[in-house]
Amino acid sequence: MSRLALETTILTHGVPRDSALPLARELRRIAEENGAEPALVGVYRGVPVASLSETQLIEILATADVPKANSANLGVLMQRGSHASTTVAATMEIAAASGILMFSTGGIGGVHKGFAKHLDISADLLALTRFPVAVVASGVKSILDVAATREVLETLGVPVIGFRTDAFPAFYLRDSGVGVDARFDDPSELARFVRAELERTRRGLLIANPIPVEAELDSRDFARWLATAENAVGPAALGRNATPSLLGKLHEVSGGATLRANLDLIRSNTALGARLASHLSGH
Repeated sequence: MSRLALETTILTHGVPRDSALPLARELRRIAEENGAEPALVGVYRGVPVASLSETQLIEILATADVPKANSANLGVLMQRGSHASTTVAATMEIAAASGILMFSTGGIGGVHKGFAKHLDISADLLALTRFPVAVVASGVKSILDVAATREVLETLGVPVIGFRTDAFPAFYLRDSGVGVDARFDDPSELARFVRAELERTRRGLLIANPIPVEAELDSRDFARWLATAENAVGPAALGRNATPSLLGKLHEVSGGATLRANLDLIRSNTALGARLASHLSGH
């Protein structure tokens, strides 16, 4: 059974802490039901682990302030023997080192708004050029500059593949207004392409899986909530605090609507990633 990597940042920073363990169990169940072995990635006492046990996860979740491991600080956290959850970039690095080809997440990081003034581009984009892992995500987080992120992916030569869509999704929204490089409707055909492309390039690729139709947010509601959240967060929305600060405020001002949508899309992406992983293993 092929393994499907799952990141831990959503558990430590994306949902209320008392919801984290039930969510981890649910995502593991979804992966297994769709034919893959779930591999929850994190850093446990300084050791990168490609498949955390529940006992290890419980210990990490019991830590008051869990740092997020990214490409820049992963080595430092290892040296210091720290627990850490993993961002998309760090998850890809650890997964690739363990031979895992498929990874499901919510949305990747990207280019932040106002980047011309405050250069802020996620390491997730460069990770896609460094590690041979296929990432299933609902595009890029809607709080970012989606069009600029799509342009950077093009510049970096990262294939952006739409699963049953011609549009590049934007997390809570199914269509960002920009396109994908190619569309696949059949999971087995997509899995064959993924295997061939990873072997050919030894680089990553992005599989864009839009949020389910019934879970998509109204674009006008989202725009209003985002404007409110951006005004409330202000200067805190810079650097590494940008995404968690804005997402947290969005969940608050939307009355939990954005959090519910986030959970719906990660469930959908986990199911698709597991189906693709199952096809990769020849099942």
